[in-house]
Amino acid sequence: MESLFILGSITLALMLGAISPGPTFIYVAKNSIAISRKHGLFTALGTGTGAALFGFLAVMGLQAVLLAVPSAYLLLKVCGGLYLLWLAYKIIKHAKQPMQNTLGDVQPMSYVHAYRLGLITQLSNPKIAIILASVFTALLPQDIPSYFYVVLPVLCFFIDASWYSLVAVVLSAEGPRKVYLKSKVIFDRIAGGVMTLLGLKLIFGMK
Repeated sequence: MESLFILGSITLALMLGAISPGPTFIYVAKNSIAISRKHGLFTALGTGTGAALFGFLAVMGLQAVLLAVPSAYLLLKVCGGLYLLWLAYKIIKHAKQPMQNTLGDVQPMSYVHAYRLGLITQLSNPKIAIILASVFTALLPQDIPSYFYVVLPVLCFFIDASWYSLVAVVLSAEGPRKVYLKSKVIFDRIAGGVMTLLGLKLIFGMK
């Protein structure tokens, strides 16, 4: 019974964390609206996989390692921030380009590519591992049941992938897609600007 209460508390904390806006939301939304619902769903699966990996590392004690070696955490933050800035550059650079249709000469993004983008975008933010580790440290008992090492990463995957799959389904509907196509340049520049701020915040630790 106590284990169920602990898992319920962790689930609630993870759900609140998943729905907070961030770079993963931007990319799931963009792929869902600009390309297709399936691309958004594969991006969501990628973000869920990243969350599961961070969840596994967190429960294994990554927080203690990163706090003990500040330079390692700093390196991860800088690399992650630079990746987000690169994504922002690509979004803004292609803002004026019209949408490619399936009959065009340019190959559309593959589902594997969409999945990989979701995974790498999620992994680009090491703060998630610290947040997960903090949640686990606060809510887990001192003697962690062995099955938690499997259950918690699976829980991280399910919550993150489910939330972003819902985002993909909602935003890939015809209404949001038409709005995006009508104002693609504006939306892409806003998305790129937000991604730039997130990258800078990750690197410099801006409040």
